[in-house]
Amino acid sequence: MRFQTQLVPARLIRRYKRFLADCMLEDGREVVAHCANPGSMLGLAEPGIKIWLEPNDDPKKKLNFGWRLVDHENGHFTGVDTSLPNKAIRAALQAQKIDGLDAYTTVKPEVKYGTKSRIDFLLSGDGLPDAYVEVKSVTLSRQHGLAEFPDSVTARGAKHLGELAQVARAGHRAVLLYLVQRTDCTHVAMAADIDPTYAAAHDAATQAGVETLCIGTHITPEEVRIAAPLVLGPLAR
Repeated sequence: MRFQTQLVPARLIRRYKRFLADCMLEDGREVVAHCANPGSMLGLAEPGIKIWLEPNDDPKKKLNFGWRLVDHENGHFTGVDTSLPNKAIRAALQAQKIDGLDAYTTVKPEVKYGTKSRIDFLLSGDGLPDAYVEVKSVTLSRQHGLAEFPDSVTARGAKHLGELAQVARAGHRAVLLYLVQRTDCTHVAMAADIDPTYAAAHDAATQAGVETLCIGTHITPEEVRIAAPLVLGPLAR
């Protein structure tokens, strides 16, 4: 998915109130950018880091910039917009470009299921069991090459795992899809030290038949697109 307008480089001054970031453009101007990420952004919000902002002139928006990328200044990027994964995955599912889910011909977003929950995507196809797909954005990396989820305690995420387990027990396909919005990782693991309850819920869901898919991304200041599958499991030390 290409960005709607050309991104501009900046330096992060500070992130605050979760959804706001003070930034300095290359010409020295200070601007406030919207940060579309409710998570902790562990390791991605240090003052002084290079970031990329998307300008807009939409009069309906309160802020003229949106924070889209962290530039690690080593050729790698991290996408920080948590609304992007569902858009990218929806497009890939509709184009039947995700291995293991490419036989499904109907993609329905935001379908009610479980207890007051909505599944990100419900897939159906002739002769196939319905597939319930929950998408999670992964941005944390504390070890070279290893992406981890979550970056903070997520009771909501554990609830989703329990509901996916019920779906699997009922005979449907239940799929947890981790989209890694980093270009420097090859493996994905649960951050059990950050949220042991979530890690245990993931193990229980796996035993109940929930499938886990891990997919990487290709990220540049021009676009973010789906890349190759990643390995589930920690790197050998």
